[in-house]
Amino acid sequence: MVTTSTERQAMRRAGRVAARTLALIGTRLAAGISTADIDRWVREDTSTRGARPSQLGYHGFPAAVCTSRNDVVCHGVPRADELLQAGDILNVDITSELNGWHGDTSATFCIGEVSAEAKHLVETTRRALDAGLAVVRPGAHLGDIGAVIAELARREGCSVVTDFGGHGIGRKMHLPPHVSHVGERGEGLVLREGMTFTIEPMLNLGSPETRVLDDGWTCVTVDGSWSAQFEHTVLVTRRGHEVLTEAVPPRR
Repeated sequence: MVTTSTERQAMRRAGRVAARTLALIGTRLAAGISTADIDRWVREDTSTRGARPSQLGYHGFPAAVCTSRNDVVCHGVPRADELLQAGDILNVDITSELNGWHGDTSATFCIGEVSAEAKHLVETTRRALDAGLAVVRPGAHLGDIGAVIAELARREGCSVVTDFGGHGIGRKMHLPPHVSHVGERGEGLVLREGMTFTIEPMLNLGSPETRVLDDGWTCVTVDGSWSAQFEHTVLVTRRGHEVLTEAVPPRR
């Protein structure tokens, strides 16, 4: 999607809501809480900010947030009987709609002390997002984003999930184009000033293959290996890019 200057302001506000809610949730995560607690906190905080959770009811999704723990790649459904344990990693994926515009962001959190392998996965995935963002500018190609993410993951011994990717965002949570996290430099759509989309690499410690559980939503690794994800909504600017969901201190 290509936005006007007025629309960019609306996107900034929606992105700020999502970022602040995610930051607040991050301060509350600890062993013993349930993923249903996270869903409740997201609903409450989003409402306080005058927005609504974009994910709630989307194609029937039953929650306000995706909570993806350990071998869950994405779209984990919060449950009262799913309790966080020390050593877990957890991705919290929040999308907020404010005045008809959407901001989408996620981060993977370590619950207490995690293994060196899990820490490596989380840090590599964070760096993969940063690498993808760094190449966003007018005249770049979508393939450039996937290329740098895949190269970094390969160097660090991780695989990149190809069944899911980033997406355009604006008046709807999901819009064209599809943003693959693997690609070839110089290939794909040419980026233009005003485009808004997400970059959200999902990296695994084992195989990139995934499967969806019987609930129709929860996507897990086929081999049981752990998975991490980080996501930002990004705007292509005249000279580069602007992250619309930059991490900010939680504020009421």
